Amino acid sequence: MNNLFKRFSVILALVVATVFAPVSMAHDDATDHTHAATEGQIWAQLKAGATGETTSHGQFHNQPINTYDLRVLELRSDLLAPALMAALFGMIIIFVVFIKINGISKLHGGFSGKMVYRWSKFDVSIHWLGAIPCLLLILTGLTLLAGRFFFQPYIGEGFWAALVYGAKQVHDIMAIPFMIGWALMTLLWAKNQLPKMYDLKWMMVVGGYINFGPFKGKHPDAGFANAGEKLWFWAFAVFGLVISASGMLLLFPNLFEPSRTLSLIALILHSVSAIIITAFSIVHIFMATVMSEGGMECMVSGYCDENWASQHHNLWFDEIKENGTLKYKD
Repeated sequence: MNNLFKRFSVILALVVATVFAPVSMAHDDATDHTHAATEGQIWAQLKAGATGETTSHGQFHNQPINTYDLRVLELRSDLLAPALMAALFGMIIIFVVFIKINGISKLHGGFSGKMVYRWSKFDVSIHWLGAIPCLLLILTGLTLLAGRFFFQPYIGEGFWAALVYGAKQVHDIMAIPFMIGWALMTLLWAKNQLPKMYDLKWMMVVGGYINFGPFKGKHPDAGFANAGEKLWFWAFAVFGLVISASGMLLLFPNLFEPSRTLSLIALILHSVSAIIITAFSIVHIFMATVMSEGGMECMVSGYCDENWASQHHNLWFDEIKENGTLKYKD
């Protein structure tokens, strides 16, 4: 009798579990769906700019999520980050292909062996004072702006955290020497970078760097700086100012106390200026190191080969010969 009762109890328990378990699960599912729907509605309201009450008196104090911030983040991920990647790697690819097809600009008479004074040691120093931090800022800025979209998915979390931390530290430290170099170059070199009418002819034949078609063998007039160098200089001067001013706001927020909106605007201007300077920097580096035979020597020793001066900066070379300031390296 007891065994029969035990069997009946087990069967009854199984029946109850079978009948009511789906009901319980359905109730749980309905509760989960209700919570999800509620959370979805709240999140949609927050993203739409819903406001509330708070004791804070700061900007956007009654708004849990500033929708303007979200638009800036979308701008960063959808436009600014890819643009910076294109400015760096895209320009490198373009120049590699161009040099493969066109070749470099060689000295027609070869190296003369006579080195003409062009830059002082101080000029060379301030060039590298601006150039080295600029390169480091480009690489670290690329990591900070675009790294999470292009690099993070392919590396470990620990390495990514260390990479971002290191990039931020280098970026902050290199900002000051870059600004000093930028200021010195802009103030001291501007007088030789003023546009002239002959610069238009230089641009029309792409400076004589094309080795095929109607441009082949063309060597347009150029003074101390050619039209391409002047374009780079003024881009560096203008956007270097923007990137320095916006960088100061971002680097020292407690000192300047910018508003939240001004900080976001500074971030956008900083990124756009970085993209432009990056593209110009790649062009400048290739032109100085690869494209122009003998060009790199100018910013190593301050002297250039006589044939290089005559071929690429003929008006300046004629001028220093006429006024007696031509000086050769001993």
